[in-house]
Amino acid sequence: MLGHLRSWVLPDRQRRPLEDLREDLDLSAGDSRSKQSAFWTMLFLSSVIAAGGILTDSTATVIGAMIIAPLSTPIMGIALGAVQGRRSTAAAFVALGGLLVVLVGAAASLVVPPSYDLLSDSQISGRTSPGLLDLIAALATGFAGAVALARKDVAAVLPGVAIAISLVPPLVVTGVCAGQGAWWLALGALVLFVSNLFALVFAGMTVFSALELVQEPGGNKRRASRRSYVMLALLFTAVLLPLGANTAMTVLLNTWASRTRTAAQNWLAGTPGAMVTSVEAQSRTLYVHVRSPADLPPIEEVLGDLEGRIPDGIPIVVDATRGQQIRAGKVGG
Repeated sequence: MLGHLRSWVLPDRQRRPLEDLREDLDLSAGDSRSKQSAFWTMLFLSSVIAAGGILTDSTATVIGAMIIAPLSTPIMGIALGAVQGRRSTAAAFVALGGLLVVLVGAAASLVVPPSYDLLSDSQISGRTSPGLLDLIAALATGFAGAVALARKDVAAVLPGVAIAISLVPPLVVTGVCAGQGAWWLALGALVLFVSNLFALVFAGMTVFSALELVQEPGGNKRRASRRSYVMLALLFTAVLLPLGANTAMTVLLNTWASRTRTAAQNWLAGTPGAMVTSVEAQSRTLYVHVRSPADLPPIEEVLGDLEGRIPDGIPIVVDATRGQQIRAGKVGG
């Protein structure tokens, strides 16, 4: 069964030889000077582009940074080296490259005013609270990327893989948030990057193992490969725990937000023209956005209605807008 699946996904005639994969993924093989020069140049430029896109909340700019970011090359190099049971410099390139991107993000944070609300930027808020769905998407993307590398006929999908897997943007967000002293947000973005990293390595190891790329059938190589899988499983577990906990917290916050919205609507029921525009959960705080042409009722009514419906200690913030129409007159009148 597994043999048929492997032949279906990785046909013999379309498999790339080991030498080609090593040439593409090992930055220390072949013309290493040129490959490393290209890697560091493109990584720095993609980091600057990502920082600009994140701080201006521009999705198109961030996508452009994802396409040219070369960080997935040494990550897949880690997978290839682990399968073959040989040492490589790929992990060092990933670690140093990640540090460079974080430093670029921290430098970019210097232009951000201290009063700036980081969570108002969708490029930041969308990368600081990862969950299990992010990990599942990263795994699927990793398999797509590994298959595209291992086959001769589907290399055209690699730009799409670069867009789907988020590597440089979370590291930039880590640097920006750390530079602003928002350490919990920085940790969330870093967890997203690490989970994507492990997903890529796991997918790459699985696909490259299916290609039977072990250099020698000896026991030492097989034991090395098994040890790599055990280490990766342990690391995956370490990432899975915070992602699972964060997913559960997100579900709870959405439930509490729904109950808060109901309580706020009951609270404003006696105020003509007043309405709840939205209820948002950000960083474990519930923000209630309301619009009213008149003064609001006592806020204690909402808190009293929510007792026993959401846990004690959850902060509630009411953002009120006066829905008034003022006739200012005519210009020059």
